[in-house]
Amino acid sequence: MDLDAISHHFFGTTEIDTLSPEALEAGRDRVSLAFGTERESGRRFALWAVLRATGDAPDPVRAFKDPREQRAAQMYASAIGMAGADD
Repeated sequence: MDLDAISHHFFGTTEIDTLSPEALEAGRDRVSLAFGTERESGRRFALWAVLRATGDAPDPVRAFKDPREQRAAQMYASAIGMAGADD
């Protein structure tokens, strides 16, 4: 999935950091709904990553049944956390 396409589809813009708190929450709700209904693992992971980036992702163990996907999500979250610590 293309991040710009996801951003535009769910948030109405590619500039998520410019959204009001209400618009951000509405977009998160739409992403969360799509995440809950998506069955394709790659798309599901991309939606989870958007939720993680916007501060509203479920814990990887709850979000993914497959242990490999859980581990990938944990590693992704850890890597993003380390990158944020450098800022």
